[in-house]
Amino acid sequence: MSIATKGGDQGTTALIYGRRVQKDHPRVCTYGTVDELTSALGLCRAHATSAPRREYIRTTQQELIGLMAELAVENDDQERYLAKAKHPITEANLARLDSMVGELEASSKGFNGWILPGENPAHAFFDQARTTCRRAERSVIALQSQGGTVRPIILQYLNRLADVLWLLGSEAID
Repeated sequence: MSIATKGGDQGTTALIYGRRVQKDHPRVCTYGTVDELTSALGLCRAHATSAPRREYIRTTQQELIGLMAELAVENDDQERYLAKAKHPITEANLARLDSMVGELEASSKGFNGWILPGENPAHAFFDQARTTCRRAERSVIALQSQGGTVRPIILQYLNRLADVLWLLGSEAID
């Protein structure tokens, strides 16, 4: 199967279960922003200085792929999707982020104000990922305000992930 289906040549794309929507549909914009975040995390992973951090970021990228899939499902198909979803975001995913917040806060000086992005390449990439994550959060909220259904844990996950990314960026300059 070719990646070039030509189905999007007229400005539409297919959501999960085949419903076609405009490429500027709020769902497409939302999962597109999460896709940008996943790519930004690739830069973070490439610049991470330890194998455990690279693996943590890789796991996060995998979780975001599942999150994007869920966002690509229209309201009336969500129950059907979640019944068969292989990797939906769960409390365990949220707990993994909370654990990292605790670990990073315990091993650092904590929040002492904002740091100008770019202290080194890794810090700059983590900060770019953090701001993309915050944009994804805003996009989820916009989707909800336009009638889109999104499970609350998705917003919680993105909020917590942005905190983790700030802390990982700070760690990169310590």
